[in-house]
Amino acid sequence: QVKELVLDNCRSDDGKVIGLSSDFENLEFLSMINVNLLSVSNLPKLNKLRKLELSDNRISGGLEVLAERTPNLTHLNLSGNKIKDINTLEPLKKLPNLHSLDLFNCEVTMLINYRESVFTLLPQLTYLDGFDADDEEAPDSDPEADGEGLEDEYENGEEEDDDEEDDLDEEVIDDEEDEDDDLEGEEEEDGVDDEEEDEEEDGEEDEEDEADDDLPRGEKRKRVLEDEGEEDPEEEEDDEDD
Repeated sequence: QVKELVLDNCRSDDGKVIGLSSDFENLEFLSMINVNLLSVSNLPKLNKLRKLELSDNRISGGLEVLAERTPNLTHLNLSGNKIKDINTLEPLKKLPNLHSLDLFNCEVTMLINYRESVFTLLPQLTYLDGFDADDEEAPDSDPEADGEGLEDEYENGEEEDDDEEDDLDEEVIDDEEDEDDDLEGEEEEDGVDDEEEDEEEDGEEDEEDEADDDLPRGEKRKRVLEDEGEEDPEEEEDDEDD
């Protein structure tokens, strides 16, 4: 029931990967990158295979085997191989479902009118080296590769941070309001204390005034003169008579 098989960097034995056989009849994706393949002649029959990765090998021809062993192939990657001529790709015409072909770092890509020649030779192709005939890039089927998932997480993180900052701001405002209320209460208490002190002082002065009223007129006058630092003229006359 295996549908995907990755054998990258496994060394082949005379161009054959040991263990890879037609028993993998349900295989849809096979990757054999950098396994020192010289050809695809030993590839088993894989009728359901759609994507075949053969980059960074030493394949120079013999691609007619693919039409026989992998008839439903849609994506083929031959980047970094020894393909030099456009004619080497002609057997791929027998793969009617082949929509994407990659030939990066192959000598054939250095030929004049390389892209036009390949699209003419293989009319079923939609994308060559990741671009169509109008130089439009192939869409990426993996949303994570586009960074969409990361952007969503970043935005959600920003929203959460904003909410936390708003909550903190509200707490700070509440604390400031409480402090203002406490200060106002202290000022009111201070005002009350000041008023009580003033009333007590006024009361003491009134009591002194009432005590002076009870004294005889002469004693009262004498008290006033003493407070003002003056002497009673009547006493001065008495002193002179003496």
